[in-house]
Amino acid sequence: MKAVAVIQARMGSSRLPGKVLRDLGGLAVLGWVVRAAGAIPGIDGVVVATSDAPGDRAVSDWCATQGIDCWRGSEADVLERMLGAARQAGAEVVLRLTADCPLLDPQVCGEVLALLKRSGADYASNIEPRSWPDGLDCEAVTLEALETAGREAAPGPDREHVTPFIRRQQQRFASVGLHCPLPDLARESWTLDSEEDFAVLTSLVARLPNQRAPSYLEVLAAIDADPALAARSRRDTRAAEIAVLDAAAQPAKAANWNGFERSRALLARAERSIPLGSQTFSKSRVNYPVEASPLFLTHGRGGRVWDVDGNGYVDLVMGLLPLLLGYCDPDVDRAIREQLDRGITFSLATELEAALAERLVEMVPCAEMVRFGKNGSDATSAAVRIARHHTGRDHLVICGYHGWHDWYIGTTSRDGGVPAAVGALSHKVGYADLDGLAAVLEAHAGEVAAVIMEPMTVTEPPPGYLQEVKALAHRHGALLVFDEIITGFRFAAGGAQALFGVTPDLAAVGKGLGNGMPISAVVGRADVMRGFEEVFFSGTMGGEALSLAAALAVCDKIQREPVIETLWRRGGALAEGARQRIAAHGLEAVIALKGAAPWMILDIADHANGSRYAIKTLFLAEMLKRGVLISASHNLCYAHSDEDLAHVLGAYDEVLPLVAAALAEPDLDRRLDYTPIQPVFTVRGA
Repeated sequence: MKAVAVIQARMGSSRLPGKVLRDLGGLAVLGWVVRAAGAIPGIDGVVVATSDAPGDRAVSDWCATQGIDCWRGSEADVLERMLGAARQAGAEVVLRLTADCPLLDPQVCGEVLALLKRSGADYASNIEPRSWPDGLDCEAVTLEALETAGREAAPGPDREHVTPFIRRQQQRFASVGLHCPLPDLARESWTLDSEEDFAVLTSLVARLPNQRAPSYLEVLAAIDADPALAARSRRDTRAAEIAVLDAAAQPAKAANWNGFERSRALLARAERSIPLGSQTFSKSRVNYPVEASPLFLTHGRGGRVWDVDGNGYVDLVMGLLPLLLGYCDPDVDRAIREQLDRGITFSLATELEAALAERLVEMVPCAEMVRFGKNGSDATSAAVRIARHHTGRDHLVICGYHGWHDWYIGTTSRDGGVPAAVGALSHKVGYADLDGLAAVLEAHAGEVAAVIMEPMTVTEPPPGYLQEVKALAHRHGALLVFDEIITGFRFAAGGAQALFGVTPDLAAVGKGLGNGMPISAVVGRADVMRGFEEVFFSGTMGGEALSLAAALAVCDKIQREPVIETLWRRGGALAEGARQRIAAHGLEAVIALKGAAPWMILDIADHANGSRYAIKTLFLAEMLKRGVLISASHNLCYAHSDEDLAHVLGAYDEVLPLVAAALAEPDLDRRLDYTPIQPVFTVRGA
């Protein structure tokens, strides 16, 4: 396969005009890139692609004097310009480079090219997820994939850039990425975009051999030898993680919607072998307007995801809240890759178990000892079992949602397969209903092992409420268990118990602990927890090492960076913006946001002209069309950016008038274009 390096180069730059032909250490910036491109292993040719704008004649003239092939094409349609250059060169594989990366490493580019060829992929790069320095960027793509993009990509961002059409549609185009073997290099910026960048690069190249293209290790050595230069070459880690690379990261809008043809086909296929086509009720067709929903995703970055049809979304579901830091968090992913080289599941315990347990004891107020599970239901059920063992009692008082096991789900409408005798041992009480709690405890005096509750959902606990729940439970000889599967590591580093200053006897934590990896824990008083030496809570995967390594990285980041503060700040800003828009359209009685800023629950009420289910169905369908994946709440992650929030609020601006107009006419349920969503079951109320 003939591989050609195509270098995009233009004189136009809003911040640094003419940068590609600036003299950098005695050689034009473009000259550095051309020299590196020619040294890439596996490259059969080099061509510079510039535009047909008058100002870019300087680029083609420079190429002529240097004996470099040059192609001039459309100024606006960069995709077609790249295709023209590739066709002229007879390329079968294109290695896309840019002229503002003078310190390109030929060996790194060669690895990307080899990765494409040897994997048989359509696209390979070192840019997603970001792990290499900014300025070593390269992408390899087959001509066939580029030609497909050239035929199908619509005018706009997909043609103003080269690869977003391909990168979004990972169901159609096989994609692979080259990860940097060294940690923390995503902070490095060696690209040329400003006068400050030029000053840094000038200092750098003075320390490098100018007879050949330097390796990234030589650049690093030069930087590390000069602390002042090291400080100037690095950018904020947070900015690097959430940086939008190009239009491939942009969520869809109604104007450039791709539809759901592939999602529908995949649903039909999945339902032949999977009940509902999904492993989780809340991720299945029952939770979304099936005629207008993606249902199947391919990949995520930061706070955004893409579906099998190539539509992009700001994700306000975040995997049902485990993705506390966001998709492909570099610190968590690095911890997983490093542990993967050592092993996944072992024949005996590992030090990771003790290390993470010690960290949870340090962070969570009630934690004196720890046992690990894989999901929230594991942890809540373990807490219930150990409470029953410790107290010698069978009955439970429950408040909130606690998972799929018999003792809880037997109290709901989804109680199929649960023995009635099991469900009869659990008694529901409403949140903030102290009289109801006292009545249940009195009715089952001496029988209640534990009060298990979510410490907060849609409303903040009234003053003294949680303290009184604890006192009531203890007065009746029961333990207090906080289900902090959601609130743990989200409301505060130590969970809602730290935020509200009430320490339970036991707590279940999970979701955000692993940032998407399957891990949970039951934590609590040592005298209670030691009962696990007798009580059987044991699973083959309880000490699975990838999840433990991921959880340690999550804890590190929470303690090192303003994760919790960011969730509160951004969540509050999003909620306030949404509330203002809801009020502006007179929908306050219909749509409300309740709860805490990091997890704001969407509460939709019945209207005279439409049921809450019809209203929610219309709202979700229209939000999805505008590139917002939302279900029942604003589930924020650390990687959500100001741009993400602006996109969500922009969608609210367009969707709320449609809802208001729909409710101005009678019988929305009958007029709705979609099958109304029905709840799995009702869990939380105001």
